[in-house]
Amino acid sequence: MKIKRNHDFKAEVATASLNDIMFFLLLFFLIIATFANPNVIKLMLPKASSSQTISKKQITLSITAEKKYFLDQMPVAPENLEVALTDKKKSITDLTIILRADSHLTIQDLVDVLEIGKRVDVKMILATQKE
Repeated sequence: MKIKRNHDFKAEVATASLNDIMFFLLLFFLIIATFANPNVIKLMLPKASSSQTISKKQITLSITAEKKYFLDQMPVAPENLEVALTDKKKSITDLTIILRADSHLTIQDLVDVLEIGKRVDVKMILATQKE
């Protein structure tokens, strides 16, 4: 007596680990997206009704409400600010500095930084937030 077995081949795709892979990819891209933000120093910028973009070589000088200075996210002591700007000016020709100052700073604090920029002979632009 011959017994016939049913040998139908059915194609299957194993998707059990696909959920784990998609979760790790999503997590990876979310972490990378948070590192992509160039200005991670949180400041309350002054508001302005118009804005202007520039396309020259630029660096960012951020000043927090506690009067902490950051030159391209690197902390700089206030007494060493002029030396740091001079070094940047030597390495970059036609330098423009984007001044990101907290809105709670006094006018005198801004004038002090602008005077340092004048002595170093660099162009400074005050960053604002659109209303």
